[in-house]
Amino acid sequence: MNREIVDAVLAFLAQDGCTDAEFEALALRLFAEQHANNAAYKRFCQLRGATPRTVKSWRDIPAVPIAAFKEVTLSCTPADSAERVFMTSGTTRGDVKGRHYHPTIAVWDASMTRNFAQRFMQGSQRLRMGILFPDEQEMPNSSLAHYLAMAVRDFGTPDSRWYVNRDGLDAAGLREMLRAAERSAEPCAILGASWSFVHLMDELAASGERFALPSGSRILDTGGYKSQSRELPLEEFYVRLAATFGVPRERCINMYGMTELSSQLYDDGNAVVPSVKSGPHWIRSRMVDPLTGRDVSRGERGILVHCDLANFNSVTSILTEDVGVAVDGGFLLLGRAEGAQAKGCSLAVQEFLQATKP
Repeated sequence: MNREIVDAVLAFLAQDGCTDAEFEALALRLFAEQHANNAAYKRFCQLRGATPRTVKSWRDIPAVPIAAFKEVTLSCTPADSAERVFMTSGTTRGDVKGRHYHPTIAVWDASMTRNFAQRFMQGSQRLRMGILFPDEQEMPNSSLAHYLAMAVRDFGTPDSRWYVNRDGLDAAGLREMLRAAERSAEPCAILGASWSFVHLMDELAASGERFALPSGSRILDTGGYKSQSRELPLEEFYVRLAATFGVPRERCINMYGMTELSSQLYDDGNAVVPSVKSGPHWIRSRMVDPLTGRDVSRGERGILVHCDLANFNSVTSILTEDVGVAVDGGFLLLGRAEGAQAKGCSLAVQEFLQATKP
């Protein structure tokens, strides 16, 4: 592990923002490091004619399709020396899971805590948290399980608890927590996967229960439904969240993240959907044509590419399978790629795999 690189990234995350030139400088430094030490990525860059000499901007750094994490090892350091390995859920191809190797978890943790404090806690020091997702002991390779563990450790009160385990949802325990919050008038937070909220709201609706959580309470949902529950349109989902828990939609925050990144993006509540997503100063996003990799015109739909400088060991630039459109302050997340855009993503994966064959 290049300790100088790690220290530089940690120092960059600790800054209060950055200039375009500062972002560019670190992005190009990380690209040079990854081009030199990430064998699979170097072969891909060679096919694209991209080298540290020819790449002059973070926008020109070749973006790796997220599906590639399932096929090849993307790491500057030996995979077996990683402190943590996060794996994707494997929902699209059964048991085939993408792997993201972290030689030190310190950068990932710093990215999470600094961003979470600003975007979710918003000045609150600690909140009682109810977690609607299994803990790290049950899911040691889940980046979301680690994210929620960090939230409780660094921002939760001692009586914070997990309410989903291998036996399912502990709805009775969560009801007790929410009633206690109502009685105490102390704000609380519920955090978890979007599908967990659907199960919970359906169960509460069946018994006719609603809550009026104290002012300052908030909700964080993340991820899609991944066949874990029925799907709800965004508008219906947030209407029901607000009505069920008595939390204003402005305090119902969606976190957008993925195993292949080391940072998360957030909105500022969901009074209007789709909401504007944005990230911290160490991640930048653009919309591209997946076939060419070129930026689409502003206002046009494209496939999201994220350049995450906390991804110091794998690859900074990730081609997702999500459709977005650039707007003031960030982007609108419009769903998964379909039709020609999905085909473009598949062709991008084929190009990457062809290029990376030894």
